[in-house]
Amino acid sequence: MPFRRFLRFVVQRSRTMAWLMVSVGVLSGLLSAGVLALVNHVLHHPSDHSFLVMLGFVVLVAGKLLSNLWSQFLLVRFSQDTILDLSLSLCAKIVRAPLRRSEQRGAANILVTLTDDVSWVTWAIQCFPHLIMNVAVVLGCGFYLAWLSWGTFLGVVGVTVLGALGYQWLHTSAFSVIYAAREARAELFRHFRSLTDGLKELLMHQARRQEFVNQEVRRAAESYRQTNLEATRRQALAEAWTQVSFYSLIGFIVFLFPSVVTVSPEALTGYVVAVLYMMGPIWGIIGALPTIERGQVALENIERLGVSLDVGHEDAQPLELAGLVAGIPPIVQWSDVVFSYGEENGAEAPFMLGPISLELHPGELVFVIGGNGSGKSTFVKVLTGLYQPLQGNVTLAGTMITDANREWYREHFSVVFSDFHVFNKLLGQSDSQAERFAPQFLRLLHMDQKVTVHERTFSTLDLSQGQRKRLALFTAYLEDRPIYVFDEWAADQDPQYKEIFYKTLLPDLRERGKLVVVITHDDRYFHLGDQVIKLEDGKVVEYSKTGVGGRRP
Repeated sequence: MPFRRFLRFVVQRSRTMAWLMVSVGVLSGLLSAGVLALVNHVLHHPSDHSFLVMLGFVVLVAGKLLSNLWSQFLLVRFSQDTILDLSLSLCAKIVRAPLRRSEQRGAANILVTLTDDVSWVTWAIQCFPHLIMNVAVVLGCGFYLAWLSWGTFLGVVGVTVLGALGYQWLHTSAFSVIYAAREARAELFRHFRSLTDGLKELLMHQARRQEFVNQEVRRAAESYRQTNLEATRRQALAEAWTQVSFYSLIGFIVFLFPSVVTVSPEALTGYVVAVLYMMGPIWGIIGALPTIERGQVALENIERLGVSLDVGHEDAQPLELAGLVAGIPPIVQWSDVVFSYGEENGAEAPFMLGPISLELHPGELVFVIGGNGSGKSTFVKVLTGLYQPLQGNVTLAGTMITDANREWYREHFSVVFSDFHVFNKLLGQSDSQAERFAPQFLRLLHMDQKVTVHERTFSTLDLSQGQRKRLALFTAYLEDRPIYVFDEWAADQDPQYKEIFYKTLLPDLRERGKLVVVITHDDRYFHLGDQVIKLEDGKVVEYSKTGVGGRRP
C-alpha cells in the first residue's frame, strides 16, 4: 500500500480523530452522491418539483457544507497538535541523545528535519481529510453508477483499473526521485550553514567566496532543482495519464458502450453527469497525492532521525553525592579509559584518546595542556560525560558510571566549552537565586556596567566574544556544581583579565572545594595548578603534581 506508513502514523497519533476524519469524509462523499442522484432524477422528471424533492436537495447540500466545515475544524486542530508534538518530541530526543550520535547525524540533517520535514508532514495531514472526502465522493458515485447499470459499471471499472495501473507505475517512479530531492535539500542546507558560519572568511577572500557561491552552492542548488524538476515531470506525466484515462472513460460511455449494450437514456445521462461530477474529486485526489508522497518521505526521515537519536532510557533519577571534601575518595577516577572516532567514516587512521588513568580530587586545580589535535577537546567531552568511553571505567566518588546514570554524572559539571553558546535567559535557574547572586557575580566578572539581569533574562548579548565568554562563566557560577571545566576560556580575554581569571577566579573556586579542570595554552600559569596533564596524539605524555593547593601530601 503506497501510504501505509503515513496512514499508520495518522491512526497512531489519534485513533479517535482519525476515525472522525474518515467518517466525516465518507459522510461528505455519500451526501455528494445523493445530490448527484437527486439532480439526475429531476433532469429526467422535470415535472417533479415537489416540496419533498426541494427539501431533500436543501438537506443534502446543507449536510455536505456542514460536514466540510466540521472536517476543517478537526483538521486544523489535529495538524497543529501534530506539528507541536513532532517538534517537541524531536527536540527532546536531540537533547537526550549521546552527543556523538547527534554529531554523526549532522547539524544540517537535524535542521532540515525540524523545519522542512515537520512542515511536509503537516501539509500532508492537511490534505488527508480532503483526500478521504474525494475518495468517498468517487466511491459514492460508483455505487450510484452500479445502481443505474451493472453492465456499464463493470466496463467503467475495467477502464479505471487500466488507468490506475498506469498511474501507479508512474507514481512509483516519481517516489524515488522525491527521496533524492530530500537529500539534495539537506546538502543545500549544509552549504547555507557554511555561509552563515563562515561569512567573515568569505568576505575576506574574493576567490574563496566566488568558488563557494558559483561552484559549491550552485552545484547543490542545481542538484536540488534537477531532482525537483524530475519529480514534477514524472508527477505531470502521471496526471496526464489520468486525464487520458478519464476522457477515454467518457468516450467509452458515450460512443462505445451504447453500441454494445442497450442502455436507457436516463442511465446514459446519469453516467455522463456522474463522470463529469467526479472530475473535481479525481483532480483533488491527484493533487493531494504528491503532497502526501512528500509527507511520507518526510515522515520516514523524522522516524529515522528519532530512531537514530533515541537512547531508550528514562531520565536518570537524581542522586546525592556525599563526602565530596578534600582527602576522601577521589571525585573523578579513570581506569584505562579509551575513546576513538573516525571508524564510522572509514578513516584509515581513526583518532584514539587513551588509554588514560587518572584521579581528580575536590579542591584541585588541574591544567590539561597540549598542541592542536592532541585530544584536549575530546578529553573534555569524555570527562564531562558527553562521549561514552569505548573501554575502561569512570567512577564518580566511587560510583561506576554507566548509561543508566550518565545523565546524573553530567549534572555535577559546569562547563564553558571552547565553542560555547550563551542563552539569552538563565534557563534552569530559580528566580530567587538569579536575583540574589547575579549582581555579585556580574561585578566579580567586571560585567555589571555592560549587562543586567531582569527576570532571569540578560539585557543584551550584543557583546564581544570575550565578554560573552564571561557571561558563560557567570552562568557556570550560578550553577554552583562540584566540578568546573573551562576549555580555552582565557583565549579571548585581555592580559589584565587573564590575570584575574588565573589568580583570582580559579583559586576562589578551588578554595570553595570545587574541582577545577582548565584546558589552556597559557604556560605562565601552570605553576598555579595542583596537576598538569599534557596530551599528545590522544596520549598522556607528561604528568606532574605540584601540590600548590595543599590538598594532599
